[in-house]
Amino acid sequence: MSTPFNYKHLYYFWVVAKEGGISRAAEKLDMAVQTVSAQVRELERSLGYALLKPAGRGLVLTDAGQAALQQADQIFLLGEGLPARVRDAVSTPTVRLAVGISDGLPKLVVRRLLQPVLSEPHLRLLCHEGEFDELLGDLALHRLDLVLSDRPAPSHPNIKLYNHDMGSSAMAWYGTVALVQAASADFPHSLAAVPLLLPTGHTAVRARLDHWFEQHGLRPRIVGEFEDSALLKTFGASGMGVFPAAEWVHDDLLAHYAVQRLGACDGVREQFFAIGTEKKVQHPLVQRLLQPPL
Repeated sequence: MSTPFNYKHLYYFWVVAKEGGISRAAEKLDMAVQTVSAQVRELERSLGYALLKPAGRGLVLTDAGQAALQQADQIFLLGEGLPARVRDAVSTPTVRLAVGISDGLPKLVVRRLLQPVLSEPHLRLLCHEGEFDELLGDLALHRLDLVLSDRPAPSHPNIKLYNHDMGSSAMAWYGTVALVQAASADFPHSLAAVPLLLPTGHTAVRARLDHWFEQHGLRPRIVGEFEDSALLKTFGASGMGVFPAAEWVHDDLLAHYAVQRLGACDGVREQFFAIGTEKKVQHPLVQRLLQPPL
């Protein structure tokens, strides 16, 4: 493209193509034939290709014209829907809540933490999953209203962040029926004899799990480590290994993944935090999430 094309020129070409000729297009546009023809020529000049060619006593589209028409169809058909979209946006009130989800936070726990606001009739919930530090940066830039995480935000000399305790959950071991049966006798020492799936070290709970193994004198046979908690549970449900999960979501876990509880991971708890930029929270939905703490 030699020079940026003019969308008004594209519109005149689009009408010409739809009407099947410059004369009919000029009549529809209530413009002079010469004016419409000049506008189409300007478009051709800016694109560097002929869009129309003579055919008998009329005009037909060239290959370039066919390609241009396809794009113009999408552009102007979308444009025709713009008034309705704007009208709907104004007439339908929405309450926007942008939440950052730390990638180590269990997805079933996220749903439980957000449950108090899900009944909001005009809610528009935007969930962004990512690494903890990146989410805190977006929070500081006010791209997010809140960050949910398994750890509190560290102190920072340039960014004032506030941690809100959302509660904690005991941990337990889960697995398929076959693995649970295999590890039921002499639990928890039996965990050394079955394959285990664990979260990676980027989660706060992993260090607590490693300490738990040391306390019980266990040398676990780790066959998989996962950053994504849902992926960990999916592989666990397939029978790849026994895995730890928050007992907060015990019922959902059994319903969604068809696994059984093997036993408690005594003394290990997973903590949950909501992190914001305001000491006195103003966002009504964030207020609802934080009261009362779970």
